[in-house]
Amino acid sequence: MKNMEIRIRAYQSATDLKKLSNIWFDASSLAHAFVGHERLLEQRYLIETQYLPNAETWVAIQDEVPVGFISLLDTFVGGLFVAPHCQGTGIGRRLITHALDLKGALSLEVYTENVQALDFYNALGFKELSRRAVDDDGLPFENAQMELKR
Repeated sequence: MKNMEIRIRAYQSATDLKKLSNIWFDASSLAHAFVGHERLLEQRYLIETQYLPNAETWVAIQDEVPVGFISLLDTFVGGLFVAPHCQGTGIGRRLITHALDLKGALSLEVYTENVQALDFYNALGFKELSRRAVDDDGLPFENAQMELKR
């Protein structure tokens, strides 16, 4: 997958919703398996009905097919997901760079059990600010709050 041509464009709700939901679910099933399949299905519904429609989302495109996306709530990264077959090819880095160019600073939360994501954000220069023992639903999944400034 070297030298793949990637472009980033704004989210198009009419054509992107299901494609991005599929990317989210496939990537989350690998990275967030510890939260359980039923919870991922519940979260997918929220992705489709609340998060994607209400966030500023940028889509990474290869050969006219979405392969990843980043969703922003102002400077907060609500989600960064890359299709599993494209992970490790620089798409996530490109999406973070695009968002940083737009916003100048980014913050996010990441499950600490998702070691791959935690390592990715650390490698990009994000600094850990704090941790909390439970997630937004009060479940025992530790989150790290991180930020990156230009």
